[in-house]
Amino acid sequence: MLRSVAVLVLPELAVFEFGVLCEVFGLDRSDDGLPVLDFKVCGIEAGRPIATTGGVDVVPRYGLDGLRGADLVAVPATRMREFPEEVLQALRDAEAAGAMLLTVCSGVFVLAAAGLLDGRKVTAHWHSVDELRARYPTVQVDPDVLYVDDGNLVTSAGTAAGIDACLHLVRRELGSTVVNGIARRMVVPPQREGGQRQFIDRPVPECSADSLGPVLDWMLTHLDVEHTVADLARRAAMSERTFARRFVSEAGTTPLRWLTRQRVLHARRLLEDTDLSVDAVADRCGFGSATLLRHHFRKDVGVAPADYRRTFRSEDLTAL
Repeated sequence: MLRSVAVLVLPELAVFEFGVLCEVFGLDRSDDGLPVLDFKVCGIEAGRPIATTGGVDVVPRYGLDGLRGADLVAVPATRMREFPEEVLQALRDAEAAGAMLLTVCSGVFVLAAAGLLDGRKVTAHWHSVDELRARYPTVQVDPDVLYVDDGNLVTSAGTAAGIDACLHLVRRELGSTVVNGIARRMVVPPQREGGQRQFIDRPVPECSADSLGPVLDWMLTHLDVEHTVADLARRAAMSERTFARRFVSEAGTTPLRWLTRQRVLHARRLLEDTDLSVDAVADRCGFGSATLLRHHFRKDVGVAPADYRRTFRSEDLTAL
């Protein structure tokens, strides 16, 4: 049962991610019949102001001793990458004493530095996953999900994904009635669909050489046309075998996979910027049917086309 939460705040603290933890775990909602948690904000030293990225300071009431005995120790995002040994040891001690651990966004770097993530599956903001992998190669990083539940460890992706992780943990520990009550007060869904992939902007990759440039440009302007390797090889004045080998060398993938990715990218733009039906989008992008579009779109982006449109639809179109 979750009864007590200690939040560890460190310099260069991200205000929103810290606020998420306060909002989910730190507010008294007893007037709605929800449990009140013992909530502590802890720093390296009690009363020492912590600088944030938002131009304000946070003054923790507790020092590192406030982590002792907490059911949950939560670490919000920070731009720090090197941490005092006393901080890392306090986290190790809390984990050894049985505390659950929760990170929001780049807070995962703190636990990784403490050696608490070795061999474990985690996530982080998609912008930070390469850095996390480079710094801590023994950590298993999943870049696509909003959060990862690995038993006593819950890690989340960037910013609003912290809300998803916190609400998931509340549901797991306190039940659906409590999480639904908190979500209603926060005016957020108790559970979101999809993962991080829908939020990553994937530009059209540039070819590393000029030999296939004209062919790639032609493919991009004719996405609605059926393409075969034989047709593309003739356009490039190459044999099929040479064309396929050169394509992988210059574009980094096979012609079919490259074409499918570009069609999905074009579908994303049409779903965002037009009111075309899903069937019409499928035709414009060369998928031929809405069923095939949905299959490839969900595989690449992580959500259905209709769900993506609801999230990213242009404001001008939404107002129509």
